Amino acid sequence: MDNWITRSCDTFLDRIGRRLAGKLNRPSSGYIPFTPSDFDTLCRVLQPGDVVLIEGRERVANAIKYLTQSTWSHAAMYVGDALPAPDGGAEPHRLIEVNLGEGCVSAPLGKYASYNTRICRPVGLTAAECQKIIGFMKDRIGLRYDLRNIFDLLRYFFPTPPVPVRWRRRMLAVGSGDPTRAICSSLIAQAFQSVRYPILPESRVPEIGPAMDPDQRDLLHIRHHSLFVPRDFDLSPYFQVIKPYLVESFDPHLLQWDETLPSA
Repeated sequence: MDNWITRSCDTFLDRIGRRLAGKLNRPSSGYIPFTPSDFDTLCRVLQPGDVVLIEGRERVANAIKYLTQSTWSHAAMYVGDALPAPDGGAEPHRLIEVNLGEGCVSAPLGKYASYNTRICRPVGLTAAECQKIIGFMKDRIGLRYDLRNIFDLLRYFFPTPPVPVRWRRRMLAVGSGDPTRAICSSLIAQAFQSVRYPILPESRVPEIGPAMDPDQRDLLHIRHHSLFVPRDFDLSPYFQVIKPYLVESFDPHLLQWDETLPSA
């Protein structure tokens, strides 16, 4: 009986969550990306294992950007040609991401051709480690979205007092904890943690005891994956920010400028 009630409650919450997700995924009115990516250059520069940050234009993106004090509201992993080719000559799926109300899915890179994006590249991974990270993401395609996270986000669409800065990150870390559900940045964080690659680890000085080497370096402690948000890959000292224009022998002298004076 208890199991039946639990399943019924989960089904009811899933149904409500999907309806709310549809509303939160609606585009914000008047959004225009300030610096949209050069899509052709982006395609040439990306490498498997890169994290692609996206400035979303949906209503939910505004809540995430507010809570994280960041331009970036979404993260996806570029996996190159690791996924099967689609039928009918459609654009290959080279991204794996977690979408609100949808779960972990693959997507074509062209989905974000007109968005403001940023490439964050892990440095120093072996080819085997990179493949393990990509395999981790591939194996989780089909995971459901953590619908409790939708209810957490929904409160920011109603008039409320401002949320103190120190609480905002925690507001996005109160999902169900169900391993069959995920949010975009936490799943990517888990993938890198599977090969012990750092994102923003905590550094703690060990207590010096009788047998402790006083010159021992600080110990790094892994943060729980639910605490990661998209901007953490941008802030991490272990991910290189790749600017596509600068990768391909950028020459400022070749730029053509409009010589008319800008209007005030």
